[in-house]
Amino acid sequence: MRRLEGEVAIVTGATSGLGREIARVFALEGASVVVSGLDAARGAAVTEGIVSEGGAAAFVSADLAVEGDCTALVRQTVERYGGVTVLVNNAVAVASDGPVGKADAAAWVAAYRVNLLAPALLCREVIPHMLEAGHGSIVNISSRAAERGTPNYAAYTASKGGLNALAYSISVDYGREGVRCNTVQPGYVLNPERDAGVSTERMARLRAMHLTRMTTAVDVAMAALFLASRESEVITGEVLHVDSGSTAVRAASLG
Repeated sequence: MRRLEGEVAIVTGATSGLGREIARVFALEGASVVVSGLDAARGAAVTEGIVSEGGAAAFVSADLAVEGDCTALVRQTVERYGGVTVLVNNAVAVASDGPVGKADAAAWVAAYRVNLLAPALLCREVIPHMLEAGHGSIVNISSRAAERGTPNYAAYTASKGGLNALAYSISVDYGREGVRCNTVQPGYVLNPERDAGVSTERMARLRAMHLTRMTTAVDVAMAALFLASRESEVITGEVLHVDSGSTAVRAASLG
């Protein structure tokens, strides 16, 4: 049996990058997947690719900065597939917002709405359906920025820290009822398009920060798959670092 056979999963920010790979892996492991994002053309391409590999997927357009879109995303999922048992909060707003002393309110609000408020709203909407099903798994995709500051990304860093804390609250509130929430926290993830512009010297420095090989989108997707599946039924409220040991390297270098 495939690891997500019979599950219904929503993956936000699934039209590219990590979300696209997570949606693909989940579908191949038996889940009916709702691919969510803003770009309809890219969403259609992702779903068509999944279907061509034998998976079940549908695209639902949603602007997660809008509360009504969060509600509609879950409603349309339930209407199509009869419920929802897995949610992956992957969509993200990343912007250089400056240090705390200079970042304006608009930057804080923009990061908060997509990176923290939207996941909270989606959790609010899916949890009743998970309770009805008798089980559910929420996987938040965070960032190592949540645990170590990044210059000029104050709002982004704080919002990711809040996302980690959200998992703790959901675990305490709903763990006894079969609904779990965990966090995957990637470090630097290889991206062929972005990395094409990275100098040889910088790439060498990046590789030196890692104890194993560099992390790929597939690695992150497989970690999310484990946390979404029944294989991790006794795991909730955890932060799983998927960073090739770079957190350990940094800790060692700081003594």
